[in-house]
Amino acid sequence: MPVRSVLRMGDPRLLQASARVTQFHTPELSALIRDMEDTMRAERGSGLAAVQIGVPLRVVLFGYGFNPRFPACDPVPMTVLINPQIEPIGTERESAWEGCLSVPGMRGLVPRHTHIVYRGLDAEGKTIQREASGYHARVVQHECDHLDGILYPSRIEERDQFGFVGELEAAGRLATGALPCDDTANTDSRRS
Repeated sequence: MPVRSVLRMGDPRLLQASARVTQFHTPELSALIRDMEDTMRAERGSGLAAVQIGVPLRVVLFGYGFNPRFPACDPVPMTVLINPQIEPIGTERESAWEGCLSVPGMRGLVPRHTHIVYRGLDAEGKTIQREASGYHARVVQHECDHLDGILYPSRIEERDQFGFVGELEAAGRLATGALPCDDTANTDSRRS
C-alpha cells in the first residue's frame, strides 16, 4: 500500500474530532490500516493517528520493537486501536519531551499521566484492554489526543519548553540528540 503524506500543524483537519468506526472487516478499514503502517514505518515513527493522513476516523496505530529513533525505549507491541478510551491510574503525571510527525523538527515538554488503562477494539472488532506506563502510556495518550483534534503543543504548560530541536539544544534545554526514553535527555523530572 502507499505511503501517505502526513498532515502538518496548521492544516485545519488536525483540529477536528474524528468519527467513531462503526463497521469492521471492510476493505476500506483494512486498506487504511495498511497505509497507516506503511506511513509510520517510512517516517520512522512510534505511532500514527488516521487523521494525520487525512482520514477522520478514531483509529490509531502505535508500537515498535527496536526503533533507531528511540533506542532506549522498551518495546511496545504493535497495536491497532479503534475507538479508544483512556483512563488514568492514579494522579501521577510526568513531563517529558515529545515530538510529532505533524509538527516536524520541533519538541515540547508535555505533562502526561504516568500510568493508564486503555481500551478499544482491534482491526477485527475484538476488545483490547491493557495497562501501560512510561513511554508506552505517553505514546497512547499522544496518539489518542489526535482523535480529539489536540496537538501536543496545546498541552505544553511552559512556552519556553517548546521550539525547534536545534534551538532547544543550543539553549541547553534539550540534550543534543535527545530522544524519547533517554533518561538524561527525555524527562525533565517535573511532576504535575
